[in-house]
Amino acid sequence: MNTKEEQFTAIIQKHERTIYTVCYMFSNNADEVDDLYQEILLRLWKGFDAFEGKSDIRTWIYRVSLNYCINFSNRKKREHERLDLGISTDTDHKMEKNLQVKQLYKRINALGLVDRSVILLWLEGLSYDEIGAILGISVKNVSFKLVRIKELLKKMSNK
Repeated sequence: MNTKEEQFTAIIQKHERTIYTVCYMFSNNADEVDDLYQEILLRLWKGFDAFEGKSDIRTWIYRVSLNYCINFSNRKKREHERLDLGISTDTDHKMEKNLQVKQLYKRINALGLVDRSVILLWLEGLSYDEIGAILGISVKNVSFKLVRIKELLKKMSNK
């Protein structure tokens, strides 16, 4: 017999990477990411009893994580702090690759919050159906947004 706490712990252990991925899309500061992670865990715990299983647990976790991080980002923007992803490396090859990743994330962070969420979920390998379910938009809208976002990112890289 699993207690509620054991069930919750098992779910979090399984989906920890998902939560951290969302957190890292909204902050480059390790302490801030840890704070975001803890706040998301708190919200997931508070909402755990209300989760009815109408959607996949991963979808629910993404939705809670994204909503919290979007709200955090809006508060942070109002405080005029800049989002920027910092990655430290050891070798030249890793430095070059991480510089490219950093530039990509910088471009992604320049997108609006919904577009940023769409591309984040797509980069995580979610299907259009899953992205639509998480964001509450149609599959067709997801497809349209991804085409537009990819074009925007290409234009930003040509500047």
